[in-house]
Amino acid sequence: MMGLQDKGDDLKGIIPWAFKHIFGFIDGDTTGKQFLVRCSYLEIYNESILDLLGDNHEEKHEIKEDPDWGIYVKNLTSVIIKDANEVENAMISGSKNWKTGETKMNKDSSRSHSIFTLFIEMSEKDDKGEDWFWAGKLNLVDLAGSERQSKTEAKGDRLKEAQKINLSLSALGNVISALVDGKSKHIPYWDSKLTWLLQDSLGGNTKTVMIAALSPADYNYDETLSTLWYASWAKSIQNKPKINEDPKDTLLWEYAEEIKKLKDALRMF
Repeated sequence: MMGLQDKGDDLKGIIPWAFKHIFGFIDGDTTGKQFLVRCSYLEIYNESILDLLGDNHEEKHEIKEDPDWGIYVKNLTSVIIKDANEVENAMISGSKNWKTGETKMNKDSSRSHSIFTLFIEMSEKDDKGEDWFWAGKLNLVDLAGSERQSKTEAKGDRLKEAQKINLSLSALGNVISALVDGKSKHIPYWDSKLTWLLQDSLGGNTKTVMIAALSPADYNYDETLSTLWYASWAKSIQNKPKINEDPKDTLLWEYAEEIKKLKDALRMF
């Protein structure tokens, strides 16, 4: 995810092109719709959730569930953005706070999973002049790679980090297996912070794409096989997403309600 702003358009990857596509659609709208886009960025380090866009990058945050908001992270920084450049800059800024460490296999090994979320809200008036709202989000998840201690020669903090990473990836594998099986009454989302946060991105009202990073070296055969297993099973998950229409948890809805209250108050004078 690093170096987004240093490359020309021809060399940019999926993430910056996704941002460009989203804001290209928004900028090209001529129907009078109102849009609000905001983003957040977190990492899961040793099963603790840290805010990559906040002032205190070491403060631990809690996962909460709400009937309207669904699963969310309490007090996680949310930044309102106006164009593709702003969202790229937010990602670059947050990535600088991302924890990395050197192992025998990788000089700048990721020591955590990260989730960059883009929230998109839209409103428009119907024929009766009433406001309708739509909301969606794009989760960009970067998983830390599974590591074998015999190869990384990890010790101390590096070993502890690797154990947490492998446990959360194992939990993710169990969730994927349960979703694909289709017969499981219990999906073990709560076995790790990673799967808990991604609950609505795996088996919920969503479309999910997994990009598998593989090594051509026979030395990494086991790691490559494990990654292919994840991708193969994830591909088998069947979801039927629906448009999230007229939600009451959008900022645009809150703004519209506040404006209505102010107008009603003015009429009282």
